[in-house]
Amino acid sequence: MDYDAAVEVFFAPPPPDMPTPDVVAAATPARRLRDALEPIAMHAVWSRAVNAALAEHGLNFLTSYVCGRAAALGAVPSSVVAATFAAFEPGLIDQLWTEGRSHIELDELIAVRDRAAAASLRHALGAVVGESDVTRAAQLLEGAVSGADATGRVLFAALRSQPQLDDPYGRLWRAADLFREHRGDSHVAAYVAAGLDPVRMGVLSETWVGYPVGEYSGTRAWPPPVHAAAVARLEADGLLIDGVLTDRGRSFRNGIEAATDTAQDELVGALGGRLDVLAEELDGWSKLCVEAGAFPPDLRKRAAG
Repeated sequence: MDYDAAVEVFFAPPPPDMPTPDVVAAATPARRLRDALEPIAMHAVWSRAVNAALAEHGLNFLTSYVCGRAAALGAVPSSVVAATFAAFEPGLIDQLWTEGRSHIELDELIAVRDRAAAASLRHALGAVVGESDVTRAAQLLEGAVSGADATGRVLFAALRSQPQLDDPYGRLWRAADLFREHRGDSHVAAYVAAGLDPVRMGVLSETWVGYPVGEYSGTRAWPPPVHAAAVARLEADGLLIDGVLTDRGRSFRNGIEAATDTAQDELVGALGGRLDVLAEELDGWSKLCVEAGAFPPDLRKRAAG
C-alpha cells in the first residue's frame, strides 16, 4: 500500500452525525494526555514528507510503518514484532518486516526516519510554535519517561534505548512516541490479562469508540473466517449484539481502559500538576498536525487503542 492509498482509506471524514466517543468526552488524565499526544507521536507514520523520504529507500506506507516502529527492536524474528504489535495478523507482519528489511538496514532506516520526522514536525508546527516552547514540553515528557519502569514494555524499552535527538521538534516527537509505546505495551498487557486475543480486542475497541464492526479491525489483515469467529465469540459471551456493544461489553471494555490507565500512573504522577496545562498545549499542537494533513481527521481514529 502506498501513502496515497493509505490516506484515501484512513483520512475519510467521519459521519456528520458522529457523537464524540465517551472515552474522549469523559477522559481521565491518562487518556487526555494520550489523545493530546497521538498525532505528534504518530507523525512519522502519517507525514507525507516522512513517507516520501522512506520511499526513496524502497519502502511503502505499510513497510515504513512496521519497520519504522519495530526497528529499535533490532534484527528480531517477525514473530517478535507481531507479538509486540499484537493487533495485526502475524503473516502480514512477517511479509512486511521481511520486505522492508530487504531494502534498507535498520540503523539507516532509523536515521532517515528520525531526520525526516523532525524536519516535518518542524514544518507543521514551526510557524506557530517556537523552539523554546517545544523544548520545554519535550523536557517535561522526557523527564517523565526517563525513569519509568519498562518491565514487560518491550517496544517502550527498545525505543527508549535510542539516542536522544538533537532537534527540538524531533525531541518532542520522540518523547511523545515514548509515551505512546509505554501505553501501548501496557494496553496489550491489560487485554492479555483479560483473556482476549487480538481479533476480539480489535472488534471490542472499534465498537467502543463508535466504528461499525470490521471498519477498523478489518484493516489488520485477519482472514474473514477468523474475524467472523471472533465476532461470534463476543456475541456468545454477551459482549456484542448486532454489531453494538452490550452494557456488559461496554463495562468489560471500560475495565480494559481502566487497567491501562492504572499502568500509566507512574507517568501521570511524574507530570503532577503540570499535566492539564501540558495536555491542553499538546492538543493544540496536535490540531495543527491534523490541519497540516499529517494525521487523520476522524476523532475515532485518534481515540482508537
